[in-house]
Amino acid sequence: MPNPSPDQGKIQAMQTNVQQTANSSGFLTAAFYKFVDLPDYENRKPPLLAFCEAHQVKGLILLAREGINSTIAGKASDVYAVLDYLKQDTVFSDLQHKESFSHKAPFYRMKVRLKKEIVTMGLSDISPTQMAGTYVKPEQWNDLIQDPSVVLIDTRNDYEVEIGTFKGAINPNIKTFSELPEWLQKSKDLIQKNGQQTKIAMFCTGGIRCEKSTAYLRSQGFDQVFHLEGGILKYLEQVAPQKSLWDGQCFVFDERVSVGHGLEPGLHQLCRSCRDPLPDGALDSPLYEVGVSCPRCFDHTTEEQKNSARERQRQWQLAHAKQQQHVGAQPPNKKPVTLLPMNAPVLYSFRRCPYAMRARLGLMASGIPCELREVALKDKPPQLLEASPKGTVPVLVLPDQVIEESMQIMMWALQKNDPQSWLPTQPEVQQRALQIVEQCDGVFKFNLDRYKYPNRYDIVDGLSHRDAACEFLIQLDAQLQQYRFLIDDQWRWLDAAVAPFVRQFAKTDREWFKQQSWNALKQWLVDFESSDRLARVMASYKPWHMGQRQVVFAG
Repeated sequence: MPNPSPDQGKIQAMQTNVQQTANSSGFLTAAFYKFVDLPDYENRKPPLLAFCEAHQVKGLILLAREGINSTIAGKASDVYAVLDYLKQDTVFSDLQHKESFSHKAPFYRMKVRLKKEIVTMGLSDISPTQMAGTYVKPEQWNDLIQDPSVVLIDTRNDYEVEIGTFKGAINPNIKTFSELPEWLQKSKDLIQKNGQQTKIAMFCTGGIRCEKSTAYLRSQGFDQVFHLEGGILKYLEQVAPQKSLWDGQCFVFDERVSVGHGLEPGLHQLCRSCRDPLPDGALDSPLYEVGVSCPRCFDHTTEEQKNSARERQRQWQLAHAKQQQHVGAQPPNKKPVTLLPMNAPVLYSFRRCPYAMRARLGLMASGIPCELREVALKDKPPQLLEASPKGTVPVLVLPDQVIEESMQIMMWALQKNDPQSWLPTQPEVQQRALQIVEQCDGVFKFNLDRYKYPNRYDIVDGLSHRDAACEFLIQLDAQLQQYRFLIDDQWRWLDAAVAPFVRQFAKTDREWFKQQSWNALKQWLVDFESSDRLARVMASYKPWHMGQRQVVFAG
């Protein structure tokens, strides 16, 4: 292998150092975001949540059509695994993140939430990917904001600004980010002076709010708009304290509450009621009650809400005294999570449909993992109809194609991977097997449907169709007298393709079927019905709906 370049060597050394630091410090926190078009953002939630939970990573990930926004924490190796998982997708291949370390767990739960916006501004026509302002790197930020012609604006909420900001920054005194556009429209500081357009520099915690706020200003005609690349966190990480123009601490939305230079956790405490940092003097205020209220939120909660908070605080104290985890504890005996790779196949299926059974048998034999979405035929999900307008199962959705026929799904899977040698090696044997399946799916299925569902076809009893279907079964029995299985002495794809339909025929009138003289066929069916392979493909699942935890179907 070629030796790594000097830059690669530095990166590898830095990652090794980060890994060692995180392991010794206990928890690595990674913050990241990216504005990118995600039309399938809803489908991304279940696999991403499952992957995070499997690696014991906790925190919050927001997904929206406009991109991703997140802060997660856990063991360094697990956090890096989540980042690597995301970067498998080309839309996130250049995802950048900020890191910090702590001895205390920053989060107690893992949540993946679907949102209209990854940072709420309330304006649908703003496109950060096309109109964001000019990035300014942390090492160049001081020169920019010390320019007397630059208007410096802190885009964060008032309680964040209260504990720290850049010297000389304007505080809009907003409660939420969605209030910023109105403030910007009214601000006298942005009015052009002497015919010269105002130069505006904006900053926020991690950079994401400035992507939108600078894009908004550009949409209003301002061209000289700049923002701090990587936000305050990247500035505090890279700029030495003796050169810094930052004054105070930076509020973060996790259990650290605030960080300072080097992203070292600060001394601020959090009000467990409003989740804002406690203002100065709060601990001495008669309005402060641990876990219940602080001077900032006391007047905004009812007595009923305060009593509920007191009970929650009491439960936390009891758990803490017993050294038990009160928030975010894992359920007992939780089964290990099976993970799907990025862009794994999605199979829309219906448990009792013989065509869907055939597809599941083929996928299971191939060992190719996929997400199984059980369909309620009377309430088909729009995602199925979007992928396959005819709405019949099975349907296999792949990144580059949609396969709508059970035999095609089976062949696709086995041609990808055939560890059990279900595909015969001789072309003539394969051709003979295809002919048998053609009979099964043609004349036999035609008569089976009318035998099993005579009322559906306005038939009195369907017995004549039962007799017609027997011709195919007699043929199968003769084949099974010659070989152990349908085509030779090994269970192959043909057996899996035909068995669900023979099973459906036999179940229509089990006593009548038992009386027939097809001993070889009946034994073959008994072996199939008592097999582990059938038990596995017939596992029962609730009908799928968007946002539901994914069901992993694997061999």
